[in-house]
Amino acid sequence: MRIALKVEYHGAPFAGWQRQADQPSVQGAIEAALAKLEPGEHTIAAAGRTDAGVHGLAQVAHCDLQKDWSPFRLSEALNYHLKPDPVSIVDAAVVDDDWHARFSAVERRYLFRILMRRAPATHQAGLVWQINHELDLDAMQAGADYLIGNHDFTTFRSSICQAQSPQKTLDELRVEWVDMPWGPEVHFHVRARSFLHNQVRSFVGTLERVGAGAWSPEDVRDALEAKERAACGPVSPPQGLYLAGVGYPDDPFLKT
Repeated sequence: MRIALKVEYHGAPFAGWQRQADQPSVQGAIEAALAKLEPGEHTIAAAGRTDAGVHGLAQVAHCDLQKDWSPFRLSEALNYHLKPDPVSIVDAAVVDDDWHARFSAVERRYLFRILMRRAPATHQAGLVWQINHELDLDAMQAGADYLIGNHDFTTFRSSICQAQSPQKTLDELRVEWVDMPWGPEVHFHVRARSFLHNQVRSFVGTLERVGAGAWSPEDVRDALEAKERAACGPVSPPQGLYLAGVGYPDDPFLKT
């Protein structure tokens, strides 16, 4: 049987989602937990491969199992064997054999958090990109608007990106000011069917320069049109980035 898993994780202890031979990974942790339930090798597939330090709020993966598991019993058993790793199966659902966590997905949603305060973060340490200056929200949104739509995103693509084409359609890049108890944050809400490697972090690092006044919004347009990686602004650190959700034509986790 094939089961879809909704996964939450703190990315700090991991070298990323993808299994690696000599470093801890989220995929490796879940596959090891599956092996405790059904001995043997397990390979799970995910909607996206997050980098080292990037978090998951609602990553989606699927696994194939021999036993007739109920989704609730499977998620409970996996969570038991995942301890003490900061990985949690928050939902599970039986899906068709041809359903695929990656290839059946029609959109990915990311959230990036910037905390604006001078005092060092304590509870939010490792969960935000902290800066000590205020950002101009209107200027950042003006720059972000140039990136929405179908473009050649070579400028905002990692040099090691393995995607066949830099052409992508960005459906949403919304900048939001959020007053939190520990200080003001800027949240970037980013949505597309698929992304290039480091694309979101490249967007955020560039737009932070706009918000700080070092770039103008039009500089973002010029960087996009340059189609050169060297035209990109600084790439933001990973700890503020979250895979916030994955969309499917029929949501396997939608309870009826």
